[in-house]
Amino acid sequence: MPLSDAEVAHVARLARLGLSDDELALMRDQLSHILEYIELLQEVDVTGVEPTAQVTGLVSVMRPDVVKGALSRDEVLANAPEQRDGMFRVKPVFEE
Repeated sequence: MPLSDAEVAHVARLARLGLSDDELALMRDQLSHILEYIELLQEVDVTGVEPTAQVTGLVSVMRPDVVKGALSRDEVLANAPEQRDGMFRVKPVFEE
């Protein structure tokens, strides 16, 4: 499915990309090839094939979330450079 320069320029504008004429021609060719490949994939018969999100058998390597006890306020504030009334004291961001 060959794309026109106007179609590629429209997509580039939507993506907020400024393309030169050379880049526009390159993108036109590359996007046209991608669309041709997608058309080829649409011809594949997938009747009876279950939808799959992961085909490599990977498992999560993350540890499970385990609820643990929280730190006390004194433990949290122990290394604070400044604190007052049980809260972190920070320098003002805005001057009045």
